[in-house]
Amino acid sequence: MAAAPSPTLAPSPRPGAPMPSDLTFPQDTNPRLSIATPMRLMLGTISSAVVGFSLGATQGGQMAQLRFRAEHAHKMPDTTTGWYFYHKSKNYHAMQGGIREGFRMGLKTGFWSFLALSLESTVDRYRGASDMFSTTIATLTVAGAFSLWHRLSLTTAARTARYGLLFGLAYGGIQDVLGLARGRPIGYVEFLRGRRSNTREDDDARPAL
Repeated sequence: MAAAPSPTLAPSPRPGAPMPSDLTFPQDTNPRLSIATPMRLMLGTISSAVVGFSLGATQGGQMAQLRFRAEHAHKMPDTTTGWYFYHKSKNYHAMQGGIREGFRMGLKTGFWSFLALSLESTVDRYRGASDMFSTTIATLTVAGAFSLWHRLSLTTAARTARYGLLFGLAYGGIQDVLGLARGRPIGYVEFLRGRRSNTREDDDARPAL
């Protein structure tokens, strides 16, 4: 009779090697917007980059047209063929300037949005709760970093911080409302519920007079 094959043992992980569960995001059990953190970072960055590209392309195209008109104001064409090539060249310069400015603006908005979303997730994991306070901390920090990077004046930096605060409260509040509707635990809501339950337990444990 043939000998039965010996069962193969799975190799034990090396000491200190990260387990698959350690590589996941702790908050993915109840992710924001019901989207896993890596996917949310990617979608948010791409969306911001697309919006930035659209705004930059529009502004860049308009500026390129104005620049072309100013450079050729002293030699305007006087024939039908000349006007045809004039408008053709103007449209080409507008398209070129729009694409260049669009990519530049898209990269900027994508980078700063990725930084804010990553910081929001980091604050969530550090606090052990996800709510609009993490979003506000992230947007204020990114607003401060943006002001320092561009060396903005104190007045402009304060205005940028105010915009960051308002955006963080609005965007974080919308996420909290949607999260409550979908049953996601919200940090400050759970804190208030815990305090209310503790107060109720203290009242029940207090002996009646």
